[in-house]
Amino acid sequence: MLTLYGETLWESPYVYSVFVALREKGLAFDLKELDLQAGEQRQQPFAERSMVAKVPALDHDGFWLTESLAIVEYLDDRFPSPEHPPVLPYGIEERARARQLAGVLRSGLPHLVAERPTSSIVFDPMRTPLGDAAKADAAKLINMVERLLPSDSTALFMHWTFIDAEVALALHRLLASGDPVPARVRAYAEAIWQRPSVRAYIEHERPRS
Repeated sequence: MLTLYGETLWESPYVYSVFVALREKGLAFDLKELDLQAGEQRQQPFAERSMVAKVPALDHDGFWLTESLAIVEYLDDRFPSPEHPPVLPYGIEERARARQLAGVLRSGLPHLVAERPTSSIVFDPMRTPLGDAAKADAAKLINMVERLLPSDSTALFMHWTFIDAEVALALHRLLASGDPVPARVRAYAEAIWQRPSVRAYIEHERPRS
């Protein structure tokens, strides 16, 4: 049995990544929500079992794992193709590139994330202009997509991967608030945004933050 521990506001980009991967692989899973504002992630037995008292956390028949990238890679290894669609690229270089992008999205765009938080996508858009540092982050993100995205493609690699979902979310930090995004990059982000797995997360009923 697979159980994904998420959060009640449904605005974590890391829970989003694991949720989408589970749906894309066609895996049945239970979902348990923790109220992070109330500190439920620090209560037992979750805190002990997760080791780091944070979400997302995956419980697979008693094997507990945290950190979204580690979980996604575990799912791809544990439930491989062809029985389950892959969510990572096939080749060594492509997998390395996907991990590179995941690293940038998690720690390399701090000013963009601060000024365009995930709440601005799922709740209310931001109306204030981007500062210079956030603009630099946005330019970095767009440049990566423009360099890696093949012409007339809706995937960064030979097939759709989890990093497409993560990059699309990052781009929607800009799109949701009306910040400029080049047409080809916008088309890519909007195409990924329509995948059923992504829509299931974005359209999930959530309380106001």
